[in-house]
Order: sequence, then structure tokens, then C-alpha cells
Amino acid sequence: MSLPLALPLVAVDSKVADTWRASVAVGGMTCAACAGAITKELEGKDWVRRVVINLLSNSATIDFEGAQHRNDIVGSIEDIGFEATIDNVVDLAAVEKGGQEQTIHRTVDILVQGMFCNSCPDRVGDALEAFAGRLKIEKALTVQDPIITIRYTPQVPNFTIRTIVSAISSMNPAFKPTIYHPPTIEERSRKIHAREQHRILIRVVLTLVLAIPTLIIGIIYMSLVSKNDPGRQFFMAQLEAGVSRAQWALFIMATPVYFFCADVFHKRALKEIKSMWRPGSKTPLLQRFYRFGSMNMLMSIGTSIAYWSSVAQLIAAAFHSHGMVDNNSFYFDSVVFLTLFLLTGRFIESYSKSKTGDAVTLLGKLRPTKALLVTSDFNFSASDETLNNENANGVETVQRVNVDLLEFGDIVRVLHGGSPPCDGTVIHGETKFDESSLTGESRLVKKVIGDDVFSGTVNKDAPVSIEITGVAGSSMLDQIVKTVREGQTKRAPMERIADTLTSYFVPFVTLIAIMTWIAWLCLGLSGALPKDYLGSETDSWAVWSLQFAIAVFVVACPCGLGLAAPTAIFVGSGLAAKHGILVKGGGEAFEKASKLDCVVFDKTGTLTVGGEPVVTDFESFTVEAEMVEDENEVESRVLGMVNAIEGNSSHTVAKALASFCQEKQLEGRDIGIDVDHVEEVAGKGMKGTFHANDTTEDVEMIIGNELLMSDSMVDISRSTQSTIDEWKSKGRSIALAAVRSNTDKNEDDWFSTSSWQLAAAFAVSDPVRPEAAGIIKALQKRGKDVWMLSGDNQITANAIGAQVGIPTSNIIAGVLPSQKAEKIQYLQKSLKSRNANRTEHAQSRALVAMVGDGINDSPALTMADVGIAIGSGSDIAISSAEFVLVSSNLNSLITLLDLSKFVFRRIKFNFGWALVYNLFALPVAAGALYPIKSHGVHIRLDPVWASLAMAMSSISVVLSSLALRSRLPWAGFKVAEQVGREN
Repeated sequence: MSLPLALPLVAVDSKVADTWRASVAVGGMTCAACAGAITKELEGKDWVRRVVINLLSNSATIDFEGAQHRNDIVGSIEDIGFEATIDNVVDLAAVEKGGQEQTIHRTVDILVQGMFCNSCPDRVGDALEAFAGRLKIEKALTVQDPIITIRYTPQVPNFTIRTIVSAISSMNPAFKPTIYHPPTIEERSRKIHAREQHRILIRVVLTLVLAIPTLIIGIIYMSLVSKNDPGRQFFMAQLEAGVSRAQWALFIMATPVYFFCADVFHKRALKEIKSMWRPGSKTPLLQRFYRFGSMNMLMSIGTSIAYWSSVAQLIAAAFHSHGMVDNNSFYFDSVVFLTLFLLTGRFIESYSKSKTGDAVTLLGKLRPTKALLVTSDFNFSASDETLNNENANGVETVQRVNVDLLEFGDIVRVLHGGSPPCDGTVIHGETKFDESSLTGESRLVKKVIGDDVFSGTVNKDAPVSIEITGVAGSSMLDQIVKTVREGQTKRAPMERIADTLTSYFVPFVTLIAIMTWIAWLCLGLSGALPKDYLGSETDSWAVWSLQFAIAVFVVACPCGLGLAAPTAIFVGSGLAAKHGILVKGGGEAFEKASKLDCVVFDKTGTLTVGGEPVVTDFESFTVEAEMVEDENEVESRVLGMVNAIEGNSSHTVAKALASFCQEKQLEGRDIGIDVDHVEEVAGKGMKGTFHANDTTEDVEMIIGNELLMSDSMVDISRSTQSTIDEWKSKGRSIALAAVRSNTDKNEDDWFSTSSWQLAAAFAVSDPVRPEAAGIIKALQKRGKDVWMLSGDNQITANAIGAQVGIPTSNIIAGVLPSQKAEKIQYLQKSLKSRNANRTEHAQSRALVAMVGDGINDSPALTMADVGIAIGSGSDIAISSAEFVLVSSNLNSLITLLDLSKFVFRRIKFNFGWALVYNLFALPVAAGALYPIKSHGVHIRLDPVWASLAMAMSSISVVLSSLALRSRLPWAGFKVAEQVGREN
């Protein structure tokens, strides 16, 4: 098992030089309609190139042209009723160029607390002047903004961030410099959620306090207590204008609830209307009538109708009082209970949503905040466990420092039970680390001198000293968190359906509510309805009909539709990260992975171990070339040439050949030959030119696969071919080397003559992963078509396929890197989908996943519907994939496919539940069941209970997604039993 050394930084194709990316914290979003409104507003700006809104993390990422527009972003968002704060703005051109400079230069923000006068910033600047030439101030600090940005080149141990911080502190004891980190997305989101929850909780408490007397007066005394009860008679007695004391009391209690407690709905609804009808709005006039509003508007309309219709009854009674006004004409109690249930639901929903990103937060907390820095007069060597003799008497000092003060090259000690503060390399000691927090594999990994260790893992054995190779912010843990965050912002195609529905939802519900009121009113006034429907002779059809309209407004819930997918994706991404899977492709990747028909594996490094293949067989051949005068030196020089060529390649087979040649050459003694030129032949091998010191002739060599030999017309004898075929039947990869002197060379074409002579043949063994056969079987049981794609020869590929259980008909061998993407495309076109329904099956193509790890796999990973990179592979492969398996154990692949299906199934369930709820609740709220009686009472959904149903609808969707993390049967995700694991 191996971990990636680093995940790639974000690469941005910036077509415009003056292009910026702003990260914005957005407050006030409650549903998909809110996110859609912000997206629509910003995309209407000519200078905005891209907008990504994340509802659950309360954030937005905006790519825009022109730095002068950064403040316009905030203004545009606030104009439509939301809160906005820019966290940071990044120059995309600088992002593209900055990746390679990070190992040389470091840019740091330092917060200097304790400045007390206008001259303090100058004193800090004077302290940094001492480092002129090695340090540059990117942004000066002021008393109002005490953050200074510096750029410097670390030189451990003489010039580090600790040196800089110490210099600032020495200017004045009051100065307290610390490394400043802008808040993360999760921290911003928690802060916004906490602020919103606090604001809502205050209103919930006040509403609850007023709801208790409202319940006593409006429900108990008016409906449940005997008419002869003195208390009821007191409250029912007329006070003013024919209105009872009870209704005046309810009016007094409902007013602060409506104007203060429910203002969270009213303010945002008014801002939405103001934004839509403001001068200069780009929304077409007609569209303003059928695409508007959000959940806030529905809640505001529902409570407003209940409150103002009741106030209108009071006013009418004051001017036209002809007796006692019926209590059923008032909805003041409904205002209180509506608001209570709506606010309670909003609070629970906000709290639940804040929990969906806990997995990423927990990942970030794996990194320790303190480290044991080792300073000494001696140095450990990564290749030698002993101390340098000349410094063996040096004194070692261990100092506890903040992790932010560490630099590349620092030595830190990791104790038993501790975690490396940053990524590093073991330089002293031997231990075992638990890497399950990153890979999901619960087993200890042995670490010796020269091995890499990672922040977030735990030392389970003896203390070790490590040399820092990645400071805070650039560790693998940081890149994992970054990748998961980015994946969570990518939307599933099903979310577009939800967006479309929610964009028309409020106008549709408004129309239904108005039609409901008019229909019941007309039926009542026309005499089509029985008089007992009113319940009181003094009640009016207009007021009676309003209860159905209010219920329709309140019961409708677009939030469930908008939250169905993002909550499940958030929780699913966190679960995936917990099991060592990074979801870069977001919701779309989950959806495609859940419907896969075919999984294609690369052979080397994916089905095989790939890390350290070995040469198992070797044969050398006599060559008639002027490369040597002594025939006994031929083999030695051939091996030396192979070593020189393959030493320039990072391919695993090349490394195996180079290692073998170094051993056979008697520890690399001088063979009297120098390499002049080395060149790669894509997908086939390498070629090089050499000059022998004891001759006047140049010698050329090609080394690679049989295709390269065939192209070069290298003659291979029958006996040699028989040996090669025998090696291939055992699953060995074949490497052949041929040479010629420059007298045989055609200047126009390296491979145009048949003068090449076979000089050596190698058989390279790359063991099959122990779990590979079990994984293939598990995939086939799940109905997946499994293929192998390899650049190796057909016989070797077939032998590996036989070991893991892939039929010969599903093996494509001898594929050049440039052809891998073509083969993926061929499979996509030729295979039929197994997951399509009957009507789609005839025309649906198969969804194909590619699993690979090498640089030459990246085109195929990009071409595949789902690219899955092995974490120990190249950065290019990782950057081309939708999923990254941090662990190279293929069991993660089964976990990925099962989790994708589980998450997408939950998305469909959430979406279906939200849709069915609205389709059922709206007719019931509109009074479709009112003609039916149960125990002598008409069946209807009172506005108060409608508000409770609405709240439970959105809460249930969030809880359904959170249940993915639980152990509940059928609700929580359970990892399949792993196969072929090493002990």
C-alpha cells in the first residue's frame, strides 16, 4: 500500500490575463431558489465568467474580469437580499504560474497584535528591513489592518519564519506576531450557521413564550373548555367593536410575533421583490410574473394573509359593528403557531445542514497545532542512521513550536501516539504508522529511514525524527481536504431538474392558492356548499375560504427539492474521504459511477503492484559491433548502456532494468562508455547514442518492447523467440535491447536498416495485487463488464488476465499511450448499457470507467465517463480523474461503486419524497378532502398543521442524507467485506 506524495494544485485555464477568482461567504440562503437567484443575478453581469454557489457551505466562487469589480460582487448579492463578505480574491494567472515556485519561495500573512500607535507599523517595517534582499513586503500593515503579507526564501536553519517572527517581537514586547490564516469554507459556514441559528433561536424562544398563552386562550378556552366556565365567559365577552377579549389578547400577542419573529421571512421576501422590480433589472417583464420568489416569500405570504385578514376584520368591526364578531373570522392564533413551527423547522434544518460537512471538518482537525522542533549541532542523514562522526558530541535541543512556524527542511520529532505536523521523510528511527484516517485501511504501515510520512496519520510505535517536506497548507492532508471541498461544489445532473422546478414553484403555488380561495369563495357564495361548512352563521365565505389559501402557501415546500441532492452529495463525499476516496467530480461523478456498465483496468501499477518490479530472467547475445575490442566486455557495456538509458525514465519497468543492471555491473564500475543523447519512443521504449572511450565509433542502442524491435527490423532467432514466449506465458513483461555502430546508421531514419543486433533480453516480473482477483469477481457479481487495457504484449496480458479472472476476449493488449483513449471510446460505442430501461436500451451506450495510475493513462481517464486514479500514481493521472483512491488497495474501488449507488439512490429517494410530499400536500391543503367527514368533523389541513408538515418535509430530507453516516439498517452505508487483504 502506498500513498500519493502530493495531489496536484488547481490548474486554471485563464484565457484573459486580468481574471480573478473571489471566494465569498453568503448568508441568508435557505433553498435552491436562493442559490439560483444569486447565480442568475451574477451571471447577468458582463464581467462575470463563472459562478458556483454552494448552498450547504454558504459560499460562492466567482470568476470575474477586472479587479475593480470585486466590490460590485458584494453589492450585487446584497441587492437581492443576501449577506455577502469577500474572504479572498486570487489572480488566476498567478495560480497558473505559482505551482513550481512554492518549493523555493513562501508567502505568509502575519497578524501583529498589540500595536498601539500610528508609528507601530513603521517599527515592524524597520524590523523587516534587516532582511532586505531575502524578504519582500507584499502588503504593508496598518493599525486598522494589522496583517502584513511577506514573501521570502527560507534558508533552514539560518533564515526561517521563526527568525522573522522573532525580529518583529524584539521591536516591542507588546507586539504579538502570529501566522494569519483566512477562515476556511467550513469555518465560514459554521459561523454563518451559528449566527443564523442564534438569530432564529431568539425568535423561537419569544414565539414560544407567546405561544403558551395563545394556546391557553385561543385553543383551550375557545374550543375545549365548557361554555359555562367562568374563564371562558370572561375571554369570550365583548370588549370593543363586537370583538371578544380573547381576540384582542391574541392580536396583542400576534403582533410582535408577526413584525419581529417572522421578520426573517418578510425582509428577504421584500428584498426579492425589490430586486426583481428595481430599475435596470435584466429580468424580462413577462418572466417576473412566472419566475420569482423563494421559500421565504411563501412563508411571508402565508403569515401575512393570516395576520392582515384578521386585522382587516378588526377594522371592519370597528366601523360596522352590528353585534358580536365570530371568533372563527380571526387567524391571530394561526400567526403565532405558524411562525413557531416555521422558525422551529428553519432552526432544525439549519442545524442539520451544518452537520453535513462534518467529515471535512474532522479531516482538517487531524493535523496537530504544535510540533517538537529538533535543533542540534549535528545532522541526521536520510541514508545513514548514525550521526556524523565529527559532530557526534553535539547537543540536541527539542523545542515545542506552533506548526505554522515550521519550514521545509526542519527536523521534528514524532512521539508515540503523535501525528506528524507536516508531510516529511523519516531520517532517524523506525516505527509503524496508522494511516487509516487518510486511506481508510485499518492496519499499521512500517516506516523506516527514507520512507514518507503524512500529516494526519498516527505514530503507533517508537518515536522517530522526520525532515519536513511539505509545510502547513501544502501537505497531502491539505490537498485531500481541498479536493473534497471542490468536489462538493460540483452538481449532479438531477439538481438541474430541482432548479427548474423550484424556479417556477413559488408562482405555481401562488396561483394554486389564489385559485383555491376563489374556487371556495365562489362555491360558497353561489350556494353550492352546505351552510354547515361555515361552522357559524356569523362567519363569512371570504374569510372561511382564506384558511385553504393560507394552508396552500404554508404547506408548499421547495426546500426539500433543493436539498435532496446537495445534502446527500455532501455526506457522501465525507464518507468517501473517510474510506480513502476523494470525490473530485462531485454529484455528476456519483451519478455516473452508480450506473457504470464497464470497468477498464490498466495492467501495470493497477492490477499489478507496479511499485518495485524485478528482473527475473536475463540473456545476453554476441554482437558484431565495434563498441569493444574485448568480447568479454560486451555484456558489461550492454548493461551499462541499458542502465544509462533507463535511468532517464520514471517508468516502473525502466527502474527495474536500471536496478538490475547496476547490480550486474559489479556495483557500477566504470565501463568506459559515455551517453551522448537519450530519447523516448512513445509507447515502445527508449533510444540512446553512446561514445566508447577506447574506440572512435559511436554506438546506438534501442531498448523496449517487441514492437520497437519489429519496427527496427531486429532479427530474433527462433530459440530466443521461444524463450521470450515462455517468459510471456508466465505473465512477465519483456524488454529487449539492440545495438549498432554509427557506420550502419542511416542519417535519415534510425530504424530504416536491418543492421540492429539483439544484445540482451530481460523478463520483468510485476506481481499481481493480492486482492485483484477478488475485486474482478466482485465487479462481475455486480453486473459490471470488466476489461483490461495494456501496452504490454498479448501473451503477457492474457497471462495476467487469467490470474485475475478477466476473459481473453476482454483484454486489449499492445496499445500505445495515444491509443488508450481511442480504445475507451471504442468500448463506449460498441457496448450496450445494462442499466438503461427498456425504452432507452436500444440507443443507450455503455458507461465506461477507467482505472489507472500512469501518465500515459491520463487521456483514457479523461475520455472515460468515470476516471478513477490510483493515489500512488502520477499527478497528471490524478488531475484527469473524477475519483482518486488514496490507497492503492483495489478494495477502495468496490467501496466507491457501492457508495456511489447508495448516494445516488438516496438522492432519488430524497427527490421523490419531496416531490410526492408536495403533490399530496397541496391538494389536501387546498381542501380536496374537506367534503369527507371523520367522526363528524370535516377533514382539512389547518394552516398551523400545514406549517408543521412543511417544516418536517425539509428536515426529513436533511435527516435522510445524514442517515447515510449511521449504522441503521437500509439507511446507513456499510462497507462491503474486503477481499485479498494482506495481513
